[in-house]
Amino acid sequence: MNISYTKLWLKQRFQKAFLTPIKALKLRYVPLLLIYFSYGLSGISAIALTFWEKEDLALSAEQLISISVWTMVPWTLKMIFGQMVDSVALGGSRRKVYIFVGAILMVAGVALLGGLAGRYDIITQLGSDYSLYLTAMLLLTFGFVIQDVTADTMSTEVVDRQEINEKGKLVPRKEKDIQADLAMVQVLGRLSLMLALFLVVGLGGYLAQRISYESIFWLMLGIPFISCLGVLFIRLDEPKKHEQKPLDRKILGGGLIFAVFSMFMAFSDFLYAQEIVFVVSLVLLVVMMKWITRHMDEKKLGILFSTLIALFVFRAIPKVGPGVQWWAIDVLGFDADFFGVLKQISYTIPFLLLWLMSDFITKKSVRAVLLFLVLAEALMSLPELGLYFGIHEALGIDARTVALFDTALESPLDHFAMIPVLSVIAFYAPAGYRGTWFAIGSSLMNLALTAREIVTKYLNKMFVITREVVDEAGNVLVNEDYDELGILMIVRLVLGLIVPVIVIVLLLRQSPRVKTQISEDISEEGPIPPEKKFDV
Repeated sequence: MNISYTKLWLKQRFQKAFLTPIKALKLRYVPLLLIYFSYGLSGISAIALTFWEKEDLALSAEQLISISVWTMVPWTLKMIFGQMVDSVALGGSRRKVYIFVGAILMVAGVALLGGLAGRYDIITQLGSDYSLYLTAMLLLTFGFVIQDVTADTMSTEVVDRQEINEKGKLVPRKEKDIQADLAMVQVLGRLSLMLALFLVVGLGGYLAQRISYESIFWLMLGIPFISCLGVLFIRLDEPKKHEQKPLDRKILGGGLIFAVFSMFMAFSDFLYAQEIVFVVSLVLLVVMMKWITRHMDEKKLGILFSTLIALFVFRAIPKVGPGVQWWAIDVLGFDADFFGVLKQISYTIPFLLLWLMSDFITKKSVRAVLLFLVLAEALMSLPELGLYFGIHEALGIDARTVALFDTALESPLDHFAMIPVLSVIAFYAPAGYRGTWFAIGSSLMNLALTAREIVTKYLNKMFVITREVVDEAGNVLVNEDYDELGILMIVRLVLGLIVPVIVIVLLLRQSPRVKTQISEDISEEGPIPPEKKFDV
């Protein structure tokens, strides 16, 4: 009897988990989700970029990581675009037109990247490989950032805030229902993005083995057209006149000055330029967030900042760097096809977990979600460490079998971690400043990725990894050296496990824990008392 009851309970829980995103999906959300979906399609170039960087670009691991650092900077400038989306109408639109602006920048970036890969004279004469690659990636990133800011803003406006009651009158919806929908829109957005990644990363590996890298880059031209198609059909709640705010000159001016400063530093030879930009970014974003939340209740403000700090530390966990892919190619003999398989798995598992655990993610505390993710990240990085130290040889199995459980290509588990903060940000987004609020909050989270790349860069300075680089005549310019890769992996694993666990446990133990749906008053047990909504 107990076994039958348990089976029935598990079946019901699985059905609920599986059906939750499907039931939450509304036709009104689809055009918005198409924008997130188009962003995920950019993953089709991931494998091609890895092999192109290794085979055709004579750039060091430090230079490639440096490009990664600078391409994270546009994500910290989201407050500029948030202000524009909030207050500046282009062609009579304060939302849709920005999707088209982002698309134009993306097309320019693809054109530069494809021209560099194809070695077109008109492109290569413009500068060095480093500067051209950096410019192409910055154009692409700025395009994605503008579209992302606009989509995030629209995600707070596709949720219905009014409903028709039994008497046929239009009345405001209950706050708990709005909170639940806002959280679920964030889940659906991440699912849409990860579904696109799941669909194309394997294909990207297959194509990289069979056609030129240049051709794969040109395929990316289709991505901006898909996002533009989505925005043509989106339906939003137009902000009321009293919600339409003028430009905040302090935020916009400070953001523009910082943007010019950052781009100047990106193309300069200043020592510690990236570190300087990071510190300035952090100070600027904290000041802006304090300014825009100056009227918020202190208790709610404490919840928000505790959540942001904990997530910042989690997202700042360093990576190994490109050396691990070079080693897998040179030593283990992994080709583009197999990299595509690994990439497919690395996105399939989180996609399924996010789908089946959407109910868990939207109801559990931020602390529980982050601790789960930290431990999962550590466990899933063990196979790559085992491969380096020959576990496959000791077990008498093929390296590719062990690698199937590996996340050396970077697990996208941090998509999970963004859902709690995006839900909190969406809930507190003030009318008239939703774009700016969302932009500042998510910019701070993206700055954590800049911190991650900087720490990764320093780890690669301490433990130098090189692959063989030859010139056109076949002369060896740089010798292959992977001797310190194992130590680098161990140091990264220890840092990534111990530091975030300590911060999450200490900080969120002393601070109120906010549910990712802000409260559990949407639970099946019924509403909870107002005074308990932000309780520990």
